[in-house]
Amino acid sequence: MLLVVGVYVVAGNLANGVGGGAKALAKGAVPAAYSALVQKWGNLCPAINPALLAAQLYQESGFNPKAQSPAAAQGIAQFIPGTWATHGVDGDGDGDRDVWDPNDAIPSAASYDCKLASYVKDVPGDPTKNMLASYNAGAYAVIKYGGVPPYKETQNYVKTITTLEKSFAAPVTRVDPSKQAAGAIYYAQKKLGTLYLWGGDGTAEDGGRFDCSGLTKAAYASVGITLPRVANDQWNAGPHPDRDELLPGDLVFFSDDLTNSRAIRHVGIYVGGGYMIDAPRTGAVIRFDPIDTPDYFGATRVTEDGAKALPTTV
Repeated sequence: MLLVVGVYVVAGNLANGVGGGAKALAKGAVPAAYSALVQKWGNLCPAINPALLAAQLYQESGFNPKAQSPAAAQGIAQFIPGTWATHGVDGDGDGDRDVWDPNDAIPSAASYDCKLASYVKDVPGDPTKNMLASYNAGAYAVIKYGGVPPYKETQNYVKTITTLEKSFAAPVTRVDPSKQAAGAIYYAQKKLGTLYLWGGDGTAEDGGRFDCSGLTKAAYASVGITLPRVANDQWNAGPHPDRDELLPGDLVFFSDDLTNSRAIRHVGIYVGGGYMIDAPRTGAVIRFDPIDTPDYFGATRVTEDGAKALPTTV
């Protein structure tokens, strides 16, 4: 009970911090196989950075090098054949340009971004936003309108990528606490003692039971924030505070591969004092568990914009 009371006190008095981000990648945000590529090529020109490039790749394919869309977009960077023919580069110097090879596709994505940025370099406004708008609507539209054009799709695309960027960047200053954190904790506390159900969303059909990500999704839904269904996508719902910066309401994640956020297998809601509320496994109930275990991966401070920016499928 002392822990619960402490949670209410801390969660109810979250002070506004100073938000901020960095251009370096957050730990494990990009699968280890691609992290060095994204870090290197994300610094190709001033209009991009590694976190922004990571956000684009995640939005386009979920880091899946075999992804193919109904519109014939291919590979981890989702190039259509015509664009690849013009802008694909031999990133690894092996003599070919392979859209299915991340060693070529990731450098090509960065190179294409920088080429677009050069087309609109004299347009007023933020060069990165103008570059992203060019990616979506074409450089001509950006030049014509003197910045991000008044197309809803393009404006949403620019906002989505720049918001997702924060979830791939390692913050350098204290991350703002979520205003909805206390409400999410309150919801989870009311579910203590509920039996775990794999795939459970807490519906009547599920008997009010949850699995780990079903619980966190429902907790944040209770305060008006829609999270993705699975834990490894929930990781991208906001920036990532360090262990010593955790506040109640942060989502905490666990993985057997500490280099790859796509391998995350468990999530809980941090409540303070080194503990979380989570739905652990079949046969167990929703309970308090310690977070300081060898498989602790990291944390996400959920933001409304961050959650909205997540693709519905990756």
